[in-house]
Amino acid sequence: MTELMSDGRLLTTDEIVARLRAALDGVGVALPSLGVDPVTGASSEPFALVSLGRCNVRTAMRLVAVLEGVAAGGDGGA
Repeated sequence: MTELMSDGRLLTTDEIVARLRAALDGVGVALPSLGVDPVTGASSEPFALVSLGRCNVRTAMRLVAVLEGVAAGGDGGA
């Protein structure tokens, strides 16, 4: 599975997940179950789904804080 970037470069779903993991790590959020959905990743669907997985309440609240910071025009708590 691939996704076209704005610069014309193709990324695999695995590369996209790795970038998402790195971006989340950069703002202090770790989603341990983050990965490519195995069903859609192995199917003929044009785009695989990314499974964000499960996380504990502290991680969920950290994600809320980052998203609210971004929505408010902040740096996301980074």
